[in-house]
Formats: sequence, C-alpha cells, structure tokens
Amino acid sequence: MQKESKSKRNKKEEKVSFNQSVWNTCKKIPKGKVSTYKEIAKALNTKAYRAVGNALNRNPHWPIVPCHRVINSDGKLGGFASGPKRKIKLLKSEGINIKDDKIIDFNKVLFKFDRLI
Repeated sequence: MQKESKSKRNKKEEKVSFNQSVWNTCKKIPKGKVSTYKEIAKALNTKAYRAVGNALNRNPHWPIVPCHRVINSDGKLGGFASGPKRKIKLLKSEGINIKDDKIIDFNKVLFKFDRLI
C-alpha cells in the first residue's frame, strides 16, 4: 500500500474544510429565501463561485444543508444534483415563486450573509 504524500493530504484537508464551510454557510439560508453561489463565496471571503457550486453538488447533508436554496446571481435556478424539476418543486413548497426557471421577485427573497471570515 502506497503512502499518501503530505501535500496531497493537506490539499484534501483544505478541500474538505472549504466544502464544510460552504455547507455550514448554506445551512443559514432560511426557508422561504434563496441565496446565490456568489453570496456564499462573498460570505467566505473568496471569489471561488464555481468551487461553491462544486461543494454544493457534493453535499452529503441534504436536506439539513438546503442546497436547493442556492441559485445563480441573475435569479435563474442553476444546478441541482437531483435535477431542475425537483429543485423547482422544493422551492415552490417553501413559497418561492418561479416562472420560466427564474425566481419571481428575486430581490425580495434574496438572503445575504454577513461576512463569516
């Protein structure tokens, strides 16, 4: 069995730590609100919006971590591991209005975080 190098372990730990930070931040989005990949990144003091999306795509804690509440900055739904129909159904069940895969009254339901770091 080959030993894992120290630098590989550190990179894995950093990635897990970043992902965990994303999931912890996402848990703060209240029911009936949505936030964006960009807002989560800003709260974590980074511009790694795509990395936020990747972390949410690997979310093992759903529904405790409500990743379906995270959308694109333009109000479009963005991705969801269980598919767009499921994301729409979940958001509508929480009182979010959607038309043509876009949030209606986006600014009224947008949740912004205080900076966490």
